[in-house]
Amino acid sequence: MNLLAHLRGAVRRHAQLADVTISLAVFGATVLTAAMGTTAICAAAVACGVLTIRRPHPVITLGVSAVAAEVVLHEITGAGGVLVLLAPCVAFYTVADLVERRRGLVIGGGVLATLVGLHLLMHMEAADQLGAQNLAFAALGGLAIAAGDSSRNRRAYLAEAEQRAALAELERDQESGRRVAQERLRIARDLHDSVGHHLALISVQCDVAGRALDSDPEAARESLAHVKSASRTALMELGDTVSLLRQPGDPVAPTEIPASGLAALEELLVVLRASGLSIDYQVRGAATRLAPATDLTAYRVIQEALTNVCKHSPRRQARLTLAYEREELSIIVDDLGGIEPPATPVATGRHGITGMRERVLALGGRFSAESRPNGGFQVIAVLPCQQVRAALT
Repeated sequence: MNLLAHLRGAVRRHAQLADVTISLAVFGATVLTAAMGTTAICAAAVACGVLTIRRPHPVITLGVSAVAAEVVLHEITGAGGVLVLLAPCVAFYTVADLVERRRGLVIGGGVLATLVGLHLLMHMEAADQLGAQNLAFAALGGLAIAAGDSSRNRRAYLAEAEQRAALAELERDQESGRRVAQERLRIARDLHDSVGHHLALISVQCDVAGRALDSDPEAARESLAHVKSASRTALMELGDTVSLLRQPGDPVAPTEIPASGLAALEELLVVLRASGLSIDYQVRGAATRLAPATDLTAYRVIQEALTNVCKHSPRRQARLTLAYEREELSIIVDDLGGIEPPATPVATGRHGITGMRERVLALGGRFSAESRPNGGFQVIAVLPCQQVRAALT
């Protein structure tokens, strides 16, 4: 099988040389097996030599080789020279292989039928009109046409298989690119939600320390202590996020990345209150254990919304409400704002709001973020809880 595949590859690489070899082989076999005159030799040379152009001109090759082969048979008396019919048989194969399928079959079948009929007319007076040579030529020609058609079908099948493989590879590449883009977006969102929160607190505490450095050194030291704590936490969360980018085979890569949930909410509120944000925290309904994805999303929404209040609110007063209902958890974060509406509406296209919306919608929840008439801002996120109960049972 390997030898056959190697031979096919060699023929494809040196097609013209292969055709010349076939032409010489058929011509040599014809001349050596029959006593031929000058006319017969010339006709045999034409019948075999035209095979060298069979690939670019298959129909012309068939016509010329068939006519020349008939001249050879007419010039030779006796049974010799029959091997010259191999030339038109090669041409039959080429026409069935390279010409458009229906046209090639019609041309090949028509020429074969014409040659067989011509031989019948030439031997009408013989006792055996069909003749062994005529039957052999008909069978050999039909076999050549069938082989050529089979070669065409095999080539078309291989081309279609290669096309499907290329399409499948392209789809795999596109899917891989889509997953990479989603992973990049998720990492960017995590960095913004975790590290961005602590960096915002660091900025606020630095501002407080700068103002109190001369008038209240104790307050300045306390603010710097908060800066140190927030910096350490930001570095830890950044390390957890970056660890996602390690190679799968890295032996030091962690097997599990810790993530905060509502269990860490009290700690978050303590840090925010220490930074100067006044938070009114309320819980309505019976607290329900949440699935990890919902728990993390709830924490990230609260973290981002309160961080925005800490950064943008002039009064730094917020109200956080968690409302547990039968099938959903509502998170309401109100920036109590000022007396008058802001001169410029708060932009809702920032990365933080976009990230919150994406997280909530990914779980099948609802999200809204809009300015309030009192000059504040309100974020509402509604997360479904029925998935949690199904997951915990």
